[in-house]
Amino acid sequence: MKILVTGGAGFIGSNLIRKLVERGEKVISLDNYSTGKYENLDGVDCEQIAGDVTRVTDVHSAMKGCEVVFHLAASKKTVCQKSPWRDMEVNAGGALIVAQAARELGVKKVVHASTGSVYGEVAGWISESTATRPVSYYGVSKLAGERYMDMYWTQFGLDVTILRYFHVYGPWQDSSHIGGVVAIFIDNLLHGRKSTVYWDGYQTRSFTYVEDVVWANIAALEQTGGVFNVASAERIPVSYVIEKAAMMIGVEPNYRTTGLRIEGDIHDFNITNDRIKGIGIKFTKFDEGLAKTIEWYGSR
Repeated sequence: MKILVTGGAGFIGSNLIRKLVERGEKVISLDNYSTGKYENLDGVDCEQIAGDVTRVTDVHSAMKGCEVVFHLAASKKTVCQKSPWRDMEVNAGGALIVAQAARELGVKKVVHASTGSVYGEVAGWISESTATRPVSYYGVSKLAGERYMDMYWTQFGLDVTILRYFHVYGPWQDSSHIGGVVAIFIDNLLHGRKSTVYWDGYQTRSFTYVEDVVWANIAALEQTGGVFNVASAERIPVSYVIEKAAMMIGVEPNYRTTGLRIEGDIHDFNITNDRIKGIGIKFTKFDEGLAKTIEWYGSR
């Protein structure tokens, strides 16, 4: 197949492209390189196009002739706090442009990357049928993107499957301030720096290993429509990440808690992943994934 991956030079996108190329697919990456990196795809036999999902001409040019689109390009949560307008433009507007282009160009399948942030604060367990009430700019813009995709599915018959990611980590994740906490904590421990943990450190996350997310995307190709939580469903306190990583590396855990909550942040995620497991996805235990991630960062 000829496949387009938007955001292909990013963390998850580059991992997905590697797997697709291994499977013999012809892959095109579309990325504006605001956070993606050319080196993330070094040595990978794919076409890299510099372009933006908010520009119709860029999307049309990259998508032409493709049978499948994995739409991973997104404004990060760190961006939404600084520029809600850009966040909306990329996450909502970009999804609309991708959906319309896919319809016009006869794409057979779109797999759309969303986020657990669309649920907002939930007292009980989070399943795919849980009401969506986002409490952050990022959650709102990603939900708007979902709604556009769903509308193209129901009104125009564009086959779209939506995957809601939860706290993905693993190799190739950016360890700078725009990256994920697992990568940041590991990098700080390896270089003797103190980490900052917002809130109380006991807030729990469902850290999900990137390879599991990649397989969820590939499995979504065989689904018709549908929404799936892509989450390990383990409840891991943020402070545990530093303490366990420090033990694995052989150093002392070095961090401070601020007690301050980041606007729109949620204390606990209690997620059910029965639906995605029902199509054959198995999830890596956090300690195993953390060890693999440390090994990758340590070898760089």
